[in-house]
Amino acid sequence: MWHSNDTLTEQDFESAYQNLKDVVKHTPLEFNPRLSEKFNAEVYLKREDMQWVRSYKLRGAYHMISSLSQDELSHGVVCASAGNHAQGVAFACKKKGVKGIIFMPGITPKQKVRQTEMFGKGNVSIILTGDTFDDCKDDALAYAGKFGMTFIPPFDNRFIIAGQGTVGMEIWEALPDLDAVIVPVGGGGLAAGLGAYLKQRQPGILLLGAEPEGAPSMTAALKNGAPITLGKIDSFIDGAAVKCVGELTYGYCARLLDDMKTVAEGSICTTILNLYNEDGIVAEPAGSLSVAALELYRDRIRGKKVVCVISGGNNDIDRMPEIKERSLLYEGLKHYFIVKFPQRPGALRAFVNEVLGPDDDITWFEFIKKNKRESGPALVGIELKNSNDYALLKGRMDARSFPFVEINNEHLLFDYLI
Repeated sequence: MWHSNDTLTEQDFESAYQNLKDVVKHTPLEFNPRLSEKFNAEVYLKREDMQWVRSYKLRGAYHMISSLSQDELSHGVVCASAGNHAQGVAFACKKKGVKGIIFMPGITPKQKVRQTEMFGKGNVSIILTGDTFDDCKDDALAYAGKFGMTFIPPFDNRFIIAGQGTVGMEIWEALPDLDAVIVPVGGGGLAAGLGAYLKQRQPGILLLGAEPEGAPSMTAALKNGAPITLGKIDSFIDGAAVKCVGELTYGYCARLLDDMKTVAEGSICTTILNLYNEDGIVAEPAGSLSVAALELYRDRIRGKKVVCVISGGNNDIDRMPEIKERSLLYEGLKHYFIVKFPQRPGALRAFVNEVLGPDDDITWFEFIKKNKRESGPALVGIELKNSNDYALLKGRMDARSFPFVEINNEHLLFDYLI
């Protein structure tokens, strides 16, 4: 429940700034001509992907650990994280000579595990457990209690929120006449801290939230009037995939957010590729949320000065094939079919020559040989150059008697086969 004494003051943010000024990078705020032209607005990117640990999470973690007593520091700290908070805690542990135990979900990308080990440099131990952040959080809390260590939460704490709020301080310093900020939301710590600082400076600034469609925990909390635990989430956007937002962060976001949108994972993947190919920015899925949300806020931001927070750049290169695949599926450029080929000579040649369009490409072909005379249906993946060609492709399959079943939207079948 929200209490008036939970409100962070100017002194809270100033204290965080002083703790962090010699530790974190003052990351750049960059004008982006491409996005500005596309959305008819002045779009700036706050480049927290350029932070020492390649995300803003260092700010809150270091500030909270700095607030601990010597006795608390001597017993060590524990955290639970899908990656970025873990790296921030590991960096702080190394910097301050503190022992840290890091709990991470078993699905955490290997790149984030390696980075956490690197930043901790012998001061931290990593325990992989559970399938989601929420799963490993329970184990981390139990461990901290058992061994008398301090739990460093990823978002639901005054010191964490104040530390993240220094992102807002830097934005205000660089662009005091901004109109809106689009901020990624996972547990809500960044939105709470950044929003609290900026709204104190200028209440009229629009604070626009964006979270993954597959993990809409803040959207659910706002509709429910209180944090609520989701039964199941899609953990693909690992840096923002939580089942339940914090009590404290919810209180801030409920008061401060002017709007909240959920962004499709496929759209986020397209944004990752565009940021890399067109802007040379390596953004992780959660770090791309705010830019992906520009399309959803297009009408609201027209003609305004808008800041998108690129919250992190810890993207594992091994994930790029899946990111590209999800982007193509979302954009309507990749389609999978189960196709029954007629039992006649030259059927496959006819499919290639008469069904595929000049710019269509077969990317997957798999079939089962039932016996010497007959083959089963084939699983066929086709990539298009233009999404409008999809109807033409299906029309040609019908016209040339190639029975088919589309499986893109048959989620159970798609997951089993692809």
